[in-house]
This record gives sequence, C-alpha cells and structure tokens, in this order.
Amino acid sequence: MDAVVETARAVVAADAAAARPPLRFLTCGSVDDGKSTLIGRLLYEQRLIFDDQLAALADDSRRFGTNGAEIDYALLLDGLEVEREQGITVDVAYRYFATPRRAFVVADTPGHEQYTRNMATGASNAELAVLLVDARKGLLAQTRRHAIIADLLGIRHVVLAVNKMDLVAYDRAAFDDIVAAFRRFCDGLGFEDVTCIPLSARFGDNVSRHSPRMAWYAGPTLLAHLENVDAGEARVAAPFRFPVQWVNRPDSEFRGFSGTIAAGSVRIGDEIVALPSGRLTRVASILGAEGETAVAEAGEAVTLTLADEIDVARGDMLAAARERPAVADQFAAHIVWMAEERLLPGRSYLMKINHATLPATITELKHRIDIETLAGLAAKTLALNEVGVVNLSLARPVPFDPYAVNRTTGAFILIDRHSNATVAAGMIDFPLRRAINIHQQNLTVTKAARSALKPHKPAVLWFTGLPGAGKSTIANLVEAALNARGAHTLLLDGDNLRHGLNRDLGFTEADRVENIRRVGEVAKLLTEAGLLVLCSFISPFRAERRMVRELLQPGEFIEIFVDTPLAQCIARDPKGLYRRALAGEIRNFTGVDQPYQPPENPELHLPAGRVEAAALAQQVVDELLRRKIL
Repeated sequence: MDAVVETARAVVAADAAAARPPLRFLTCGSVDDGKSTLIGRLLYEQRLIFDDQLAALADDSRRFGTNGAEIDYALLLDGLEVEREQGITVDVAYRYFATPRRAFVVADTPGHEQYTRNMATGASNAELAVLLVDARKGLLAQTRRHAIIADLLGIRHVVLAVNKMDLVAYDRAAFDDIVAAFRRFCDGLGFEDVTCIPLSARFGDNVSRHSPRMAWYAGPTLLAHLENVDAGEARVAAPFRFPVQWVNRPDSEFRGFSGTIAAGSVRIGDEIVALPSGRLTRVASILGAEGETAVAEAGEAVTLTLADEIDVARGDMLAAARERPAVADQFAAHIVWMAEERLLPGRSYLMKINHATLPATITELKHRIDIETLAGLAAKTLALNEVGVVNLSLARPVPFDPYAVNRTTGAFILIDRHSNATVAAGMIDFPLRRAINIHQQNLTVTKAARSALKPHKPAVLWFTGLPGAGKSTIANLVEAALNARGAHTLLLDGDNLRHGLNRDLGFTEADRVENIRRVGEVAKLLTEAGLLVLCSFISPFRAERRMVRELLQPGEFIEIFVDTPLAQCIARDPKGLYRRALAGEIRNFTGVDQPYQPPENPELHLPAGRVEAAALAQQVVDELLRRKIL
C-alpha cells in the first residue's frame, strides 16, 4: 500500500512540475565532498525513494556504508560495485526527479582527479552546477578545476554548497571564509550568479528545510533555489542551426536530412543555406516523431527535405540563410586535456564536430591555465586534466558558432588516431582569419608533367629506427645506387636538417613532432618536383609517420624499418651519444629515456643487426623495381 501511495505522489509531483522546463544540473567538486550523499538525501526528503529501495539502501549501508548504523545516502547513486567498495563515484550517475514546483535532471559526477573527463561529460549538458566544498578543507585544486571546466562548458549559474558544516560545529566564520575565497576566485570566470549555501547533506541541514542549527543563514535552501532559479537557455530564439547527422534515403524517391535542431526554429518554406558549400535552398517538408509538421524547434529530432537537389552530407550544417554561422578551417579554442599521454602540438588528431570527423592539428599551444590564479602560463604541452588555449588547423573548413554563442555547434572532441581514445574536449572561441585571403595557385606545369621527364615515379623512402641503427648508412648506399641508374634523388638526413631548417628545435616530444611535420611538408614539395626523396629520421612516433604518409598520394610513401636491437645500437654507438645519454648528460634520447614506437606494418623490414648494409640497400632498390617506381 505504501508503495502505491509513494508512486501516486511521484506522479502528482511530475504532473505539477511539467508546466516548467526541467532544470538540468550537476553536482561536482573534489573527492569525498559529499556529492552523492547530497543528492541521495534530497531524494529521500522529497519522498522519492520507494519502500523497497529504502530497504535495499539500509541493507547496503550496513555492508558498504561509512556512517555506521545510519543510512548512507551516497549508495543510492553509487551504482557500481567498485564505487560502493571504495566509497567514491567513478561514473556519471543521472537521475530524474520532480517536486510539485519543478522537474530536474541531475548528473552526479566523480570528484577524483582521475575521472575529470567524466565531470566534463556531465557538465556539457547542464545549466547549473552545484559545486560542493568540504567545510573543513575549503577550496582544493579539484574544486577550482571543476569551476573552470563548468565555466568553459557554458554553465552560468553556480551554487557553492559548503557541506559538512556539522563537522565545523556550524561555524559561520568557516563558511564566510570559504565564500570570500571562492568569490575572489570567480572574479576571472564568467558566471552570471553564484549562490552560496551552508549545509550538511548527512543530516539534511538546509537541503530542503532551513536548519535551526544555522539560524545565522537567511538565504534559500538548496531545493528552494533549484526550484526558482531561471537558468533556461534561449535556444529557440537563436538563429536556426541543424547539423546533419544522417542522409536519409530509403529509396530513389526520397532524400531527407536527419538530425536534432541545435538552435532556433524552422518552418516549411524557410530559406536556408547548406554549409560549408554555401548553396541556398528552401525547406520543402519537416518530418517529426508524429509525422509531417509545419514547424520544429530546438531540441527536436526531425528529417528535413529540401526544395532543390543540392549536395549535403553528414557533418554539413543547414542554417538560417540570413544569420549564418562561421565557416573556417582554423580557429582558437579552449581545451580540457583528458589523456595520460601529453598533448603534442603539430601532431595530427581526429576532430569530431557537429557529426563531422576530420583530421585536425593543434598548431599552437598559446598557454596553459593556472587553476589557482587563472593566469595564462607558457607551456609546450598539456598533461592529464590540464586546461589550455590553442589554435587548431583542420583538413577542410567546417561550419560552427563560438561556444559562448551555441554550446552545441561550438563544441568538439579530439581523438587519438592510433588508439581511437578521446583525448580532449574543446570549446571554440573564435575563427582565425589569418589565411582568409590565401588561395591555392593553379600551376601550368603539373606534378605529372615534371614526373614524365624522369625515369621513375616520385616517392618518399622513409628510413626509421633507433639511433645508431644504420639508417643513414643504408640511405646513402641506396641513393648512390639510384644515382647510378640516373634517378633524380635527394636525401634528407635528420642531423643535416637540424643545422638549418630545424635548428630552432630541441628533442622534447613536442619538438620531435614539429621536426617531422616540417620534414613531411618538405618531402611532399620534393615529390611535386618528381624526385625520389630519401628521408633518414628516427621519427619515434607512429602518429607522425602516419601524418607524412597521408600528405602523399597512395603508394608514394614507403616506410622502411631499419631494425637493429637496442643492445647492438648501444654497443655500436658511432657518435658516442648512447654513452652520454646513459650517463645522464643528454636528456630526451630515444631508446634511453624517450620511447620509440616501431612500425606495425612497414613496406620493408630490414634486419640491420644481422645483414650487411650493402645487401639491405639492394633490398630497397629491388623493392622499388618490384613496385615499378624505377
């Protein structure tokens, strides 16, 4: 019977709250500040926990709880076994609930630094952040980091929930000190309002009822503030934006474009533009969940058909013809780095933006943000959970809005091209117009015409291996053999280029990435001249070797792995570099304190530790003959 009554209450509350748009908010902050406990307590006080759930919660509290015989409300949201055993939140837990005044969607996010990426996921769709602070500890590094991420992800309403006031005897001075420190910190952020509430999630003080133990606090309870805050986004009033997720063509008679409207509204007959092509057309029909409709608004998933047969693909955008988004292949952005492996400017990543996936390169790391002072610090790389401001270059122009204008069309992620892991979340600041007046020049003499004058096809022979593996020795022998055959060649050697083109680069991972990026561009230019280009570089990272391959035409890049065991390279040590590196005199030396990633599927694998260099060089020439490059 009690369960029936509770169900009826929940239904009545949901119906009463349906008139207002639901508030999407998240709880965040440092580990063990009481985020899960707060939401569990809130649900309990609103009688939104059924009797059977409460009985199971009491049983779990005895097994996993941290409050002795009392109910541990955190366990209501900590659903994973590892979370219950360790007493921490690992994943993002979403809950829907309603009071008589409003409906809510809450994301309970982990506080542990290792799971900052999960917090960013929860913040990406939230309108308000409840940032918890332990009254005993005050602001911590993770507290500040979560505040910065909430700001970057467009959250403009924040509740500073100073929790565990019971553990500081409900001391007003402790609360005031934390509030003052947080308001000073927020001076550099873009929050529209910050509401500070002292509470004890464990005992329910100021959660949904005012606490008599903190009579000095005259502000709203947490629930009252959540019920009344006006945090809605004016997405419907914004210009129309429709990223195309799928080209819907079940047969030859129908061609529509499916997706979710990111902003604005659209009606049948509206003039729209397809981007990045810039072709104008009109909306012929709108198909929604209930069939054909005359109008659709932001948040609705629809299929649009167009009056004209124009080329539109997944990742393109349909937009208001008179209020267009930016279209560019370069822009500035804030990013949150989410990978154990550091960011390396110059490396090629995959960007996913508005359903489009394309190669992208961070051309410049402008600065890293200090989470203590919000100052910009000079940096060459970003580590896990660090936030930075960067410039990016894309393989082609894409349509977008600045993130401050549209949180959907201005967001992107970066993906590692080798592991397919998400390495960064990004928010676009503005397009870069530095190359807006530069166009590709059409040349009368083409690559094919230059190649036709030579007795071979253009190609890049990329020799890679450990220092001292014999790359340069073999490359020299190959070039001599090719020269004897009348081939037009040029040998690019790592040491030689560091005396000129790359003399400004060191040997950090970031500098090595930039070194190979420059070499790849030079090699590409030399193939345009029809040459056979021999490149002898350690090139320790697979990502950069892949980047050079993708600069060239299919079949033009021949990866040659000069495979000499490390022990043999150390014993050989022709330049005495291993000896100095092992003694600590040289840092960032590949094979000693910097990794080498051997090729996985090279075109040629030369066992240089067991076969003479002249024989290996002949194998390279034979391979060129087999491929009919010579």
